[in-house]
Amino acid sequence: MASGIRDKVAIVGMGCSRFGERWDCGPDELMLEAFNEALADAGLQGNQIQAAWFGVCLEENNVGKTAGPLAQALRLPRIAATRVENACATGTEALRGAAYAVAAGACDIALALGVEKLKDTGYGGLPARTRGVANDLWLPNATAPGAFAQLASAYAARHGVAMNDLKRAMAHISVKSHANAALNPKAHLRNTITEDDVLKAMTIAAPLGLYDCCGVSDGAACAIVTTPEIARALQPGREVVTIKALEVSVSNGEEQGFNRWDGAHIATAREAAARAYASAGITDPRTQVHMAEVHDCFSITEAVLMEDLGFSAPGRVIHDVLDGVFDRDGPLPVQPDGGLKCFGHPIGASGLRMVYEIWLQLHGRAGQRQLPRVDIGLTQNLGG
Repeated sequence: MASGIRDKVAIVGMGCSRFGERWDCGPDELMLEAFNEALADAGLQGNQIQAAWFGVCLEENNVGKTAGPLAQALRLPRIAATRVENACATGTEALRGAAYAVAAGACDIALALGVEKLKDTGYGGLPARTRGVANDLWLPNATAPGAFAQLASAYAARHGVAMNDLKRAMAHISVKSHANAALNPKAHLRNTITEDDVLKAMTIAAPLGLYDCCGVSDGAACAIVTTPEIARALQPGREVVTIKALEVSVSNGEEQGFNRWDGAHIATAREAAARAYASAGITDPRTQVHMAEVHDCFSITEAVLMEDLGFSAPGRVIHDVLDGVFDRDGPLPVQPDGGLKCFGHPIGASGLRMVYEIWLQLHGRAGQRQLPRVDIGLTQNLGG
């Protein structure tokens, strides 16, 4: 039986660019901004990297379909480099490739980097309708807000939650994200808002309003991984941060093809979480996990994921949200950096950006948003 990668891989350095409308630079500059921070953090030289995984999602970046742009921008020493893409989970997929290579003994030091340059390409996050069987028959004019608005409606129906109560909980989540991002100098959206602002904002896809939706950003993030033994040798006296588990669950389409799924939760998130907890030895995530970064593309997504990840009992998340459980000063802080909602969502970089915040918090380097205790953190990414 497979033993997993628990404590076989250490993150020795991380870097993250400032997210936002980066009209001043292209993908190369964003990659270098993140990579140079990671190298300095790790105390390494670029020629010590032995393999690299490059995450980028959309071809509007003009980076092509290979890892060549990564190798060229960072002047990597003709090492193996692989381009990966898994929709919004692309950054996590890059980290998985690098971590698995180290765990397998295929290399000693590996790089995972994700980047997206969207703001000057015209990409707005709402794809135009394209003709074809999928659109014409069962996904006419589908958009991300439209899909996640259905998640909100299904959740309310499944648990008998009044829509006004659900919207108030969603507003609390958005206000929390903005307040956290205001303390984050690398975040895209650093303005504070009120619950009244959220509830009175224009509707995007009912019940989601403007402040319930994340935007898109330019940005890059990266991680350098190695073995715990090499990490200790490189950084004597420094606490080693290891990966306890890294699990992915990919839908086979069953949820949308049969009536066993009511659309009120994310089935693959539950599967991946269960596997990760088993691999990491987590039996009570509500108390054993000290912070989380999750895929809050919309406020309802964060709310539903709290139940999918075992942080809230089924049907109880709105009470936990409104009681402040997931606030920065609550017992289980979620998105202390602002999340996708406010740190930003450069699609290829988001998964690694989540890990970056955990990394900073574990080392006590998160500045004004530093949490009092973080020994175990969790990141969760959706892709599709």
